Amino acid sequence: MAIKTLTLPVGKQTLTLEIGRYAEQANACVTARLGDTVVLVTAVMGRANPNLGYFPLSVEYQEKLYAGGRIKGSRWVKREGRPTDDAILTARLIDRSIRPLFPEGLMREIQIVATVLSADGVNDADMPAMYAASAALAWSDIPWGGPIAAVRLGLTAKGDFIVNPTFAEKADSQLDLVLSGTQSAAVMLEAGANEVSESQMLQAFELAQTENTRLATAITDFAKELGVTKQTFTSPVIDATLTAAVTAAVKDQLPAMITKLGHLEPTGKDELVTSLSEQHPDFPPADITAVIDTLLKQAIRRQTLTKGVRPDGRQLTEIRPLSSAVAVLPRTHGSAMFQRGSTQALTITTLGSPAFNQLIENMEGEEAKRYIHHYIMPPYSTGETGRMGWPSRREVGHGALAERALIPMIPDEADFPYTIRVVSELLSSNGSTSMASVCGSTLSLMDAGVPLKKPVAGIAMGLLIEAKQHCILTDIQGLEDHTGDMDFKVAGTKDGITAMQMDLKVKGIPLAILTEALEQARVGRQFILDHLFQTLSAPRAQLSPYAPKIITLTIPVDRIGEIIGPGGRVIRGIIETTGAQIDIEEDGRVFITSTDVEALTKAKTTIETIIKEVMPGEEYDGIVSRIESFGAFVDLAPGKSGLVHVSQLSPQFIRHPEEIVKLGDTLHVRVTEIDSMGRINLTTLTPEHEAEVKARRESNRPAGASGHFRSRRPMSPPRHR
Repeated sequence: MAIKTLTLPVGKQTLTLEIGRYAEQANACVTARLGDTVVLVTAVMGRANPNLGYFPLSVEYQEKLYAGGRIKGSRWVKREGRPTDDAILTARLIDRSIRPLFPEGLMREIQIVATVLSADGVNDADMPAMYAASAALAWSDIPWGGPIAAVRLGLTAKGDFIVNPTFAEKADSQLDLVLSGTQSAAVMLEAGANEVSESQMLQAFELAQTENTRLATAITDFAKELGVTKQTFTSPVIDATLTAAVTAAVKDQLPAMITKLGHLEPTGKDELVTSLSEQHPDFPPADITAVIDTLLKQAIRRQTLTKGVRPDGRQLTEIRPLSSAVAVLPRTHGSAMFQRGSTQALTITTLGSPAFNQLIENMEGEEAKRYIHHYIMPPYSTGETGRMGWPSRREVGHGALAERALIPMIPDEADFPYTIRVVSELLSSNGSTSMASVCGSTLSLMDAGVPLKKPVAGIAMGLLIEAKQHCILTDIQGLEDHTGDMDFKVAGTKDGITAMQMDLKVKGIPLAILTEALEQARVGRQFILDHLFQTLSAPRAQLSPYAPKIITLTIPVDRIGEIIGPGGRVIRGIIETTGAQIDIEEDGRVFITSTDVEALTKAKTTIETIIKEVMPGEEYDGIVSRIESFGAFVDLAPGKSGLVHVSQLSPQFIRHPEEIVKLGDTLHVRVTEIDSMGRINLTTLTPEHEAEVKARRESNRPAGASGHFRSRRPMSPPRHR
């Protein structure tokens, strides 16, 4: 294929999409460039596997450190390892945007691989990857109902939207919204926000969809210029005779099966499939199961749409029974259990010093995270067996969503200088687990004494849409997620939205439905917030006795070296002596961490002593660190010592300091002088004793003598070599 290029304006930047230059054996390969950020995306369709029972789509997003001119910091491993969480989240963004538009029943392996080739540190590579993935599928022969486009929107403090903000603009933004869609409807959205109102969010949706329509239209028009021809695909159809026979056999049993499904009870479907297989040996059991599942799905949707009654008997806006508790574990820093219906989340909060911040290495450099949220959903949570080990992409995504929901309400480091790790253990799962983890985490954080700015709650909304009829469901359970058309999660405080995520199974929904869903979610979120308030109305005033305590000091930057000492000797000594953890930032902030209050106080006093200017007349309790014939050296603080002359050790005459002191003794001393060279002279004598010693010296001095005594012995003549 000849090299072809499409250039489009996106926000303040220019997007360039190119096809035909690389990876000629892929079905399509497109490179996207935004600024100096370049992403290469390939789309490949493999063999068919009709026995899988699911659509085998995989999306990989690869961050290459060379893209940012970096070499991996590990001393031993220089190759890129497993994908970072950010890479997984970007892959999920692409996957969730393109998946609904593949034809139903397609069982051929599709793989999308996005590789970041150049990262300019200004433009995030995820949006170019999204554009290139859409273009690669649209300009290939792979059957697909796209294209889609996507846009990221930021929001300034003045209320102005920014299309595709840079990293610097994102850092100061009140909103980070990614919305993907076709030329006519939204398909996927992901957002983090700092209490953005529903009305502002709707304005963002409208602006983003307008941009998506323009970009998707351009990609479609370019496909026509390329003369793209798609491979034909016809969705498989089950034999009509089999469908009729199974329908007749289960028709009267559907209402009871729906009720049992809604309450997680055995429906007898397996026994029914076995019976029908025996009656009709020519019917494949997999086809019988597929027909029963289709009939159940249709019946559930029809009952909900026409009667407004859900499988578990709830009304459309009704939330399942709620229960929650705090301090459920004896030795953790904070813990809470939140349960909604049969979804149960146990969340644990752990507090640590700033040294436990998570360091993240990526193409743009390194960054530190002080709030970390992990989500774990083991197989037993759904009554199943399965793999245990590294978190799945779904677990990474749900943890990131919960983290995003709570970050705006985490206190600033200046007010609460802890590293905070929250772990949500999903013990039972039946829909809306990520939002249950948000609710449980709010309680767990407050139980730990973290001064959250405001409590956060979350809820998942569902949708059934057929022709011109639709209904929105509040607090969907697993069955409704499976049979419905939308999973729309909204989290926030009483005053605004902090996080959102929407996935669709249809080819897009109009913004009017999103408007309705947002309002219904706001009402449901407030109901849950009221429940959380009844369980724990405010963060605890005191931290757990098992949690570390932190004291923060600010010292002059030019004095940091004194605390660290040569080769780190001083700070290591303070840590070994006190048992406290000490972390020093480049801006002069010092964090002292310990579970022992006495250790905190001792370390704080030591550091203050080090940076304090020694003044004549001040008194110290110091340690004798060295003894010479002329006096004893006393450590006033780590890295700071002075000399007590032998004449200042006792009001009586002594020949050697060891007559009075030995190494390691503690001496109470007073500063008498700091000479021009910065040397500190000390005394152990009281002012009265000093006067006595001075008078005795004066009385013993020869008449007419002044100053220091000098030897009357003649000097030896110089020796020549």
